[in-house]
Amino acid sequence: MRISQGFDSGSIEVLSAAAPEAIRLRLRPDNAASFCQWFHFRVHDAAGVPLRMVFENAAEAAYPDGWPDYRAVASYDRRVWFRVPGTRFEDGRLVIEHTPERNNIYYAYFEPYSHERHLDLLGRAEMSPYAQVRSLGATVDGRSVDCVMVGRPAPERQPVWIIARQHPGETMAEWFVEGLLERLLDGADPLARRVREHACLYIVPNMNPDGAIRGNLRTNAAGANLNREWMAPSAARSPEVLCVREHMEATGCALFLDIHGDESLPYVFIDGAQMVPGVPDTMPGREAAFLAALAGASPDFQTEVGYTPDRFGEEMLTLASKWVAHRFGCLSLTLEMPFKDNRLLPDGQHGWSGARSKRLGAAMLQPVLRDLTRG
Repeated sequence: MRISQGFDSGSIEVLSAAAPEAIRLRLRPDNAASFCQWFHFRVHDAAGVPLRMVFENAAEAAYPDGWPDYRAVASYDRRVWFRVPGTRFEDGRLVIEHTPERNNIYYAYFEPYSHERHLDLLGRAEMSPYAQVRSLGATVDGRSVDCVMVGRPAPERQPVWIIARQHPGETMAEWFVEGLLERLLDGADPLARRVREHACLYIVPNMNPDGAIRGNLRTNAAGANLNREWMAPSAARSPEVLCVREHMEATGCALFLDIHGDESLPYVFIDGAQMVPGVPDTMPGREAAFLAALAGASPDFQTEVGYTPDRFGEEMLTLASKWVAHRFGCLSLTLEMPFKDNRLLPDGQHGWSGARSKRLGAAMLQPVLRDLTRG
């Protein structure tokens, strides 16, 4: 038996794997920052072998409150992922106890979204008669910041921007975008057709491909937390934000969505921008209507639990949705999905998953259309 992590988004430090019942691991920090929580690794030749894996630095993770009630995900084929019941947090350590049924098994913090799948998603969008794929710029490592443009600019179409995965470990965000794009590009879906009639959409499925491939939780290759770079992005430290912001300035923005995952809260929720200085007086009503439409479209969404209005303090305008609200005076929202399960609709086998994230992405078209046609 051995453990490997030399693949797309792989991340773990192995202290000892000599005995399967006493595997000692450490969460590996981001390549240029101290954040750690994401893990993704493969265990070889372990069929029928009881494994006990202990993450010794779990209490030092970026969000230790994310461990209680958390269950790791696992897969034999990298397609079907399931939750591992034998996951627990005790004495400052994350413990996973599991006996694999097959020789090779992958364990991860959440269902991964690979760069190959990202490229396949772009390829399907490129072949759609409703979309084209554009490169907005380059990352620190020289990868493309890709944007799927649905529709063409026209006076009757409002510019809508949707970005995802500023934090690369929040893979549910790109699963969400996949579901949204699949419905949006469906020629037989009448709701999607209406959205395309009213909007030109600029969708960035992965703001942080460098961090995603490197197996980072929260930062890009330069160690920048992209969702704290929006007030003053730089070509050296945060070119991903800089190029998106420049294109947004050129197109304008009537509606903005920033898609994320939250480590601690077992709910789907939205954080708004009503507290941002300078937003129009009509914004609370517009936001309430959007949230009501999303709740009607998906029972996975709720409005009772979320962030407090004063959560971000002085750094508020460094965040994407807050900066956009301030700059464009538009409805600008951050959507959060859980790494755990959704407490409102628990799923014992899969918890919150890529599939559920996709369904939520598809459901998002309903509140988007509601906002576009608000009158």
